[in-house]
Amino acid sequence: MDRSNSLDHRSSDLGIAVDPEINKPRGEALEELSWDEIASHRERLIRLVSRRLPNSQDAEDCVHEAMVRAAAHGNLDQERIGRFLTSVALRLCADHYRELERSRRLLCRAADVHTPEMPDEGVCDKDFGRWLLQQVQLLRGRERQVVLARAHGISTLEFARIHQISVKAAEGAFTRGRARLRIVCAKALDGVAA
Repeated sequence: MDRSNSLDHRSSDLGIAVDPEINKPRGEALEELSWDEIASHRERLIRLVSRRLPNSQDAEDCVHEAMVRAAAHGNLDQERIGRFLTSVALRLCADHYRELERSRRLLCRAADVHTPEMPDEGVCDKDFGRWLLQQVQLLRGRERQVVLARAHGISTLEFARIHQISVKAAEGAFTRGRARLRIVCAKALDGVAA
């Protein structure tokens, strides 16, 4: 049994009338779009996409992908082809940037995996953390409170709610406290280097 007969038998079992010549259900009048109709939008799409993608080759690939999708679309109305191509091209631009960001994040994670921490670095970091926590006691009022809260895992938003102050006030106190701690660290490190 050849392929067209087997397709005809399987589709008749499902109750679908199939024309073995074109392997499409009968009664469905699909208008084929000509490639010329699709390609007539190419220059407009190139201008549209080139403003969004930095590389001209990526813009060209994006436009051609949109055109291929339009050509493969079975039921595309000729009056809507321009809008369809525009929509697909813009979505492909967004997909391009998503893929770049995904690759960048993956590269960052992969780079961190290959740098094992030396045992002495961990010991030094813990000792520095204890020293820095002692320096927090030198901060004033709200700055000390918010830095200690953050050290215990309480967010600035939660701190503001607990102390019934605005989030901006809490963030400002945290920023000032962190800046003062940086100055203390810089002075301490200058003393060690000397």
